[in-house]
Amino acid sequence: MLAVFALSLATCLYVYFGYPALIFVLSRLRARPVARAAFHPRVTLVVPAHNEEPLIEAKIRNCLELRYPADRLEVLIVSDGSDDATEAIAERYAGGPVRLLRQPREGKAAALNAAAAVATGEVLVFSDANSWLEPAALLRLVESFADPSVGGVCGNKELRPRPGADATQGGEGLYWKYDKWQKGLESRIGSIFAADGTLYAVRRCAFVPIADRALADDIAISTRVVLQGYRLLFEPGAVAWEDAPAEGRAEFARKVRVTNHSVRALLALGGRLWSSGFYSVELVSHKLLRHLVPFFLVSMLASSAALAVESAIFRLLLAAQLAFYAAALLGARLRRTRAGRSRLLTVPYYFCLVNAAALLGVLSIARGERLAAWTPRSGLRAGGGVR
Repeated sequence: MLAVFALSLATCLYVYFGYPALIFVLSRLRARPVARAAFHPRVTLVVPAHNEEPLIEAKIRNCLELRYPADRLEVLIVSDGSDDATEAIAERYAGGPVRLLRQPREGKAAALNAAAAVATGEVLVFSDANSWLEPAALLRLVESFADPSVGGVCGNKELRPRPGADATQGGEGLYWKYDKWQKGLESRIGSIFAADGTLYAVRRCAFVPIADRALADDIAISTRVVLQGYRLLFEPGAVAWEDAPAEGRAEFARKVRVTNHSVRALLALGGRLWSSGFYSVELVSHKLLRHLVPFFLVSMLASSAALAVESAIFRLLLAAQLAFYAAALLGARLRRTRAGRSRLLTVPYYFCLVNAAALLGVLSIARGERLAAWTPRSGLRAGGGVR
């Protein structure tokens, strides 16, 4: 039991503190510069859409208003079996830089594969229909491609608060600040572990079609850029806004699906997951182990409970864990109140929400569940992001 407790505690501490400390030190010792420059390759901006009638017109206008040379930009709207007015609205803008590609309902991965096959750009930029790009986002995103060693760049997702949302959005905001801080460090020493689907770009020549539709598309595409020998960077100046989650229950269900897709995408790398030098350390530490943390939390609680029978120290450790989980439960119950939005309750609540979702997501893989279809989270209201 002591060994189980020690291993469980050490793993959790490594994921949340040890790995960040490691990449922080490395970023100071062996930072790799990037030759950024004003650079205007031909870009295909791919927007996958399934029943995005309320947002698609605003998204298209947002794409057309980006500060990027109009003769170097193609906007490709890919309808994944939409049965509302999404295609009719996109058709009104077809011509010039905007194209509409109709696809049967096969999932986001299939939609992106189809888009890449017909795109004319040297650089493929992927952006969700529910995100709102800052005017300079595309210019900042492609600057790093002036460096031939760069094969992909991830944009900077910012969360726009929703009026009346519960404490989940506060927890999500803290999580993204922590995650982006790590991505910034990874980018300085080589490559980030993977891109985020809100906004990212890859060289067309480095795009590898997604073979399995049940994989997280952003991880499946961006990891293979690095495995081909290119760098994958994080660009904080390429800002894309997305609405913060409004309600914990819906966000919990979404994170279960995300875990299923993400872990499948990592495991689909096969032996390269473990044999790609320091990049393997990033993949395992930043993502795989983070999804496995809830199993170590359970074993740490169980082992400390067993050891508490004969040890005062472990009785204190057990009490500390129980107090943390009690705060999480209280935070969940009060998440719609002002008291529930304090960090004393928000942090335990969101930490437990994320890890409970990860637990169920991994177990869903063990049960053989495959989720190929895709239902986007509701996005920004027309009118754009926070300025």
